Amino acid sequence: MAVIGVLTAGGDCPGLNAVIRGVVSRSVANGNTVVGVLNGWEGLMHDHTVPLTRDSVRGILGRGGTILGTSRMDPYLHGEGLSTCSPTLSRNGIDTLIVIGGDGTLRAAQRLGDEGLSVIGIPKTIDNDICGTDMTFGFTTAVQIATDAVDRLATTAEAHNRVIVVEVMGRTKGWIATHTGVAGGADYILIPEQPYDINHVANVLRKRHSQGHKYSIVVVAEGVTPPPGYELDDVKTDTFGFERLGGVAYGVAAALEKITNFETRVSVLGHIQRGGTPVASDRVLASRLGVAGADYALEGMTDILVAVKGTDIVSVPLSEATSGIKDVPDELYDMAQTFFD
Repeated sequence: MAVIGVLTAGGDCPGLNAVIRGVVSRSVANGNTVVGVLNGWEGLMHDHTVPLTRDSVRGILGRGGTILGTSRMDPYLHGEGLSTCSPTLSRNGIDTLIVIGGDGTLRAAQRLGDEGLSVIGIPKTIDNDICGTDMTFGFTTAVQIATDAVDRLATTAEAHNRVIVVEVMGRTKGWIATHTGVAGGADYILIPEQPYDINHVANVLRKRHSQGHKYSIVVVAEGVTPPPGYELDDVKTDTFGFERLGGVAYGVAAALEKITNFETRVSVLGHIQRGGTPVASDRVLASRLGVAGADYALEGMTDILVAVKGTDIVSVPLSEATSGIKDVPDELYDMAQTFFD
């Protein structure tokens, strides 16, 4: 009988509980034991764990957040790597650790694997920017939430003849912004991967207004470079030293209002994008990933990522997931530009 450890680390994401449920249900069904590590790497470093049974995961499929908790602590930034985690692993008899997280979490998992820990990664981020997988759970939910917001903002923009700049998450990549902009019918989309000229954006809005459309929606990823002369205030960091982004939309809005003289407002969606109930497709995807992770663990596989390729769940080397950050393809953004008029 194997003992499977499972933890969630980094930012929360719709569908985390569905993954945990998949791991536990599959493992227990095969006669194995599951240990939940509380509050991400912090729990592994300080032996904060809880046994997980089939009853532990009943009723959590549609819940947001994570029943295990999370943190941004890192075993290498805030500890000595595997030596810091080994006491917890030994005391709980953990044979394989399933790590559910984003790029930073997966990099730490890979380093632990390099030191000898049997580890399996499950990609988690609303940003959909992890290499090695076509899709991450939580992304579809985040896009749906943001699209719903754009739909609502468009009606008030139209009523008041305003430009509204909507800021969505996306620290370094613009997946949410691009999909939200297309789905919500935005009149311009700004993402970190694509340089932009604020005067060109303003001209697009002017043209639209000259044709009788007296309102516009601009979707902006939070990691976009501010327009010249509208630099962000000092960027703050959290308790673990990671930058807190947000607010670039205010610079974009101010620049557009100055150039066009159109009344402009800002809506920063922030954490609402990753809170609450996951949509059905994310529940299904997360469940499939959790079950596959348990299966791979029981097969003795290690140093792998449970990935999505097309409609299939497959394993790829964990090193592939940590090789970089996945850009929005040029062809996708080019398609979106079709609607900038």
